[in-house]
Amino acid sequence: MPTTLLLGASRGIGLELARQAVAAGERVIATARSDDGLATLRELGCQVLKLDVANPASVSGLAWQLDGEKIDTGWHVAGVMCSRADATQPPTQQDFDRVMHANVLGAMQVIPQVAPLVEAAQGRFAFLSSVMGQIGSAAGSNAWLYRVSKAALNMAVASARHAYPQATFVCLHPGWAQTDMGGGAAPVAVPDSAAGLRRVVAALTPADNGAFLQYDGQRFSSC
Repeated sequence: MPTTLLLGASRGIGLELARQAVAAGERVIATARSDDGLATLRELGCQVLKLDVANPASVSGLAWQLDGEKIDTGWHVAGVMCSRADATQPPTQQDFDRVMHANVLGAMQVIPQVAPLVEAAQGRFAFLSSVMGQIGSAAGSNAWLYRVSKAALNMAVASARHAYPQATFVCLHPGWAQTDMGGGAAPVAVPDSAAGLRRVVAALTPADNGAFLQYDGQRFSSC
């Protein structure tokens, strides 16, 4: 039975990834910040861990909680949106710290703890990013703090893959999905996004290490 680790699975795409993984017969370890989120995941059949990726003290204990595990597929889903202000408005320090801690620092603290477990299984480590973080295709400055955070996440993943050559690291764009972040008018239903992401990750080979892929399989030039 393959082991799947989902970091940030209490809602939206993370929760749907957990639901589909359990339905597919995978052993799922899933994290959430809140007791309610943990209860929801437990009801799905997941093994649960309490984790707040934006809190270094919370993340610091992850490795010992996963001691002895081999992770076939790791998912880093956790992330937050900013105020959606554009580049005519400077971000407040409070908003900057909130977004960068959740979207960048959390991943950079998780990787050294989880990547060795993925590498032990010669597995795949997938990070939910956004096409909004791709520098070469930037079409505007709306939500520029979020854009910057996802660009930084992409660089963290592109860099980290070199330290763990037996694992396959990828960044993924889930599409404009109908999550709390994407809104109800988004064109991609959450189950469709999650199912597409799972298909993309299941088809990865070592040659895909460092790739930036969309949920429908579209390949971007780089992270």
